[in-house]
Amino acid sequence: MLALSTVDTRAGLAEELASRHGWEVVTHPASALAAVEVPNPSPRVAAHTGTPSVAESAALLTARTAASKPLPGRSTAPPPAGSTAPPPAGSAAPPSAGSAAPPSAGSAAPPSAGSTASPPAGSTASPPAGSTAPPPAGSAASALAGSAATVPGRPDVPPPAQTLVTTTSLDGPAVLVVARRSSAVATLAVAAVAPEVTVVGIGADGLESVSPAGRAAIAEATVVFGSGRQLDLAAVTAKRVEWPSPLVPALPRLLAEHHADRVVVLASGDPTYYGIGSTLVRLLGAAHVHVVPHPSSVSLACARLGWAQDDVEVVSAVGRSVDALRRVLHNGRRVLVLSSGTATPPSVAAILAETGFGDSTVTVLESLGGPDERIHHDVTAAGPLNVVAVDCRGSGAALTPGLADDTYSSDGQLTKREIRAVTLAALGPRPGELLWDVGAGSGSIAIEWLRAHRSCRAVAVERDPVRAERVTANARTLGVPHLSTVVGAAPGALDGLAPSEAAPDAVFIGGGFTAAGVFERCWSALRPGGRLVVNAVTVASERLVAELHETHGGSLTRIAVQRAAPVGGFLAWRPMMPVTQWVVWK
Repeated sequence: MLALSTVDTRAGLAEELASRHGWEVVTHPASALAAVEVPNPSPRVAAHTGTPSVAESAALLTARTAASKPLPGRSTAPPPAGSTAPPPAGSAAPPSAGSAAPPSAGSAAPPSAGSTASPPAGSTASPPAGSTAPPPAGSAASALAGSAATVPGRPDVPPPAQTLVTTTSLDGPAVLVVARRSSAVATLAVAAVAPEVTVVGIGADGLESVSPAGRAAIAEATVVFGSGRQLDLAAVTAKRVEWPSPLVPALPRLLAEHHADRVVVLASGDPTYYGIGSTLVRLLGAAHVHVVPHPSSVSLACARLGWAQDDVEVVSAVGRSVDALRRVLHNGRRVLVLSSGTATPPSVAAILAETGFGDSTVTVLESLGGPDERIHHDVTAAGPLNVVAVDCRGSGAALTPGLADDTYSSDGQLTKREIRAVTLAALGPRPGELLWDVGAGSGSIAIEWLRAHRSCRAVAVERDPVRAERVTANARTLGVPHLSTVVGAAPGALDGLAPSEAAPDAVFIGGGFTAAGVFERCWSALRPGGRLVVNAVTVASERLVAELHETHGGSLTRIAVQRAAPVGGFLAWRPMMPVTQWVVWK
């Protein structure tokens, strides 16, 4: 038996869809939905429903029901809604809660009801099964109700029993296989039962240095995931599953396919240090991931070099751009680069030469802890398993906001350093926060936001494709290659952002402020407690700032900067265009 979970202001619609396919209807109280940690929480949904997610939460809760309580007649837990495991012959596997995608030709899986509708905020129970009260006009349920009639029916299947599930005690492992917005009114979320996972750290010497707990886990596993090299080093006799590429997008489906197995994942070194262990915890939750650590390559490298591990900068080039190294280059600092292969050491040397750090000492440490361990200084002769150590000699860029204007490549669309420093102070970057830089120009505001802390995130929106390319190039040069650049004019360009980028903590509007809908779109997306900063230069933008200030409050500051410049044989003050800065907190 498979289960369809839905939360809707019209439970009768869910009943109608479920009866056509012989599904069980499972209802979850809003309080249980609000307690579920989801990858893509939505402040908008939370403001309207009291829970940061409907589709994702309901999908995970339904899958956890199957994981925690096997359904009758099955010796093992059945695949949940959305599981990638094939259903028994003749069965129809439906999508999980919140599915809004129409079925493919011949498919019996319809969209679910009300994937974005929910009970009123603060409600502790969903509407009674079989309720016929119509949804409010314009609601997601109303929009979806019309599509139900197009779903191929199965009148031969009797209506299912209604089941109210208390979800607060359900803690079986589950994973989101699909989580995306499928239309303006619906979100597609497919969850599946997942296994408990043990992650075992392994070194270049194979099982020799693996702890007894790690060896026991490998010996008892029915399935072991890892790279081909890791699986060989561990002498795996159980079923072997080599990692696909790209890895992270494939993880949910791999876990769902092996939900009934004893799963061990092999990881290089310490699994939670730039490793697969952290990714699995984000997917499954810490309660369902047991980590057996091993010394990391960073600890081994520091031991060989005699460096204090707590005083070393670490940059990972595994699945990331090595240009992030540029941000941490400062005279006298020590940096370890976690290499992605033989190409990383030459790339590190090229960056050092380009940034004025060519006199730095570069050490390549290969196969640390293994029988083929080697330490040398030839970046062109590095093996595939290496760490690059850099003892920096040079002069790096300052970390405080307000870098020199000539640091950036620009066609003149650049927030000048004095104004930029004041603007970054008003935006106030904090670790992990997301910035929207709307009308990015050369990208200086977003770039210096990212330089404030390695966990900061930013989206730069620029309508001009040439300038957008320049934004990306400036970000790479200044060591923040993870800046997300969107080409297009606001507000339309903001509609296609990924869920992780859709709710900013801060917004800076540098260009296009007077365009229709730009402020309204940015303000509605801003998280509660977030701040929005506008730098107005033209009369039209100042007029709009004054009007919005009357409505929303905030602070107004007039900034006038003059720089000394030669006039004949003398120095005189040349004024820059004054800026009216509006800062408002939501």
